[in-house]
Amino acid sequence: MKKNIYLIAGFILMSFVLMNTKSYAAESKIGFINLREIMENSNAGKKAGEEFKKLYDKKREELAAAESALKKLKDELDKQGSIMTETARQEKGTTYQKKLRDYQLLVEDSNKELKLRDEEIGRKLLPPIMKVVHKIAEKEKYTLVIDVASMPLPYYAKENDISKKIIEEVNNLPNIEK
Repeated sequence: MKKNIYLIAGFILMSFVLMNTKSYAAESKIGFINLREIMENSNAGKKAGEEFKKLYDKKREELAAAESALKKLKDELDKQGSIMTETARQEKGTTYQKKLRDYQLLVEDSNKELKLRDEEIGRKLLPPIMKVVHKIAEKEKYTLVIDVASMPLPYYAKENDISKKIIEEVNNLPNIEK
């Protein structure tokens, strides 16, 4: 939803720039950033990415252990089911169903936790990055700065990509989580 809003806003802004006179267009200076690249390659982004990877790996190990236990129980039920009494088979089947539900809940909870952590990282990193973008855009007199990661652009002048400058400035910020 947000991407669509940004996309529409970007196209509206671009149409205003393109509809104005040639003299204004000659005075216009459009910059480009890759917000995803900035978030991944800044020091704070790298640190957050490492912490996220640790959480992801931990969750993956938990899921693998639960899946292994579930598979073992299923194999037991399949192999020994024919020689078990009806009551024992029903108990094993019920246990398997409970463990399967627990596993499915664990997967769902893990995905939610990872998604929330990813959103939290974005909320922490985005405001200081946007301040730096604004500062550099004003300093270098850009009329418009477009995030190429969120909008499909068929072409943009790579020499107007200021992502590396943004990363350098963000890395120099004292108050951003490093």
